[in-house]
Amino acid sequence: MVIADGCPVFLCGLISILGSEHDFDVVASCRNGIESLQAIQNLSPDIALLDSSMPLTSGVNVLASAISEGLHTRIVLLATPAELQAIFAVASGAYGVVPTNVRPEVLVHSLRRVADGERLSSQELSVEEACRGARDDATKISLASLTERERQIMNLVSEGLPNKEIGLRLNLTSGTIKVHLHNIFAKLGINNRSALTALAVHHRYKIPHGGG
Repeated sequence: MVIADGCPVFLCGLISILGSEHDFDVVASCRNGIESLQAIQNLSPDIALLDSSMPLTSGVNVLASAISEGLHTRIVLLATPAELQAIFAVASGAYGVVPTNVRPEVLVHSLRRVADGERLSSQELSVEEACRGARDDATKISLASLTERERQIMNLVSEGLPNKEIGLRLNLTSGTIKVHLHNIFAKLGINNRSALTALAVHHRYKIPHGGG
């Protein structure tokens, strides 16, 4: 699979989520459309998950180029909820257009369906997006309950850092980081680092690494 997104933090989150799945092999991660098209041409991945509005050239343009060249990669585009329907309308040939605020498990399930040759419909993703809005309100309340230190740790986890490296950055022991993560998971109602990364990326936490 090739993954591409113009936002480094969001790209890191996608790599963390999909790279942890046993049935996905992320062979390239790209930050712009030109790199994405080159990766698809050179590596011939089964699936490419592309940001619809990447720098240099958009995911829609990459899709059009791949189709015109007869490439067989199944391309799925990521779009913000506001642009979802507009992108779906112009993304002829895509295997789906997925909203950027979709839940990680839904994204993984959707990509598995694409891997099986199925195309995603705009209607079902719109329903998921609407349900997501209600869940987001509850999640924001839970996120607000985190301490500054817990938010720092969440941010560092979203960068893919292990407990030992997080401890070094914050001058804490690995054991203390584990305790903080246990508290974070309990407050947010999650149980793994991938889910925490997805939340951090989706809500765009930009928290300093310094003390607090």
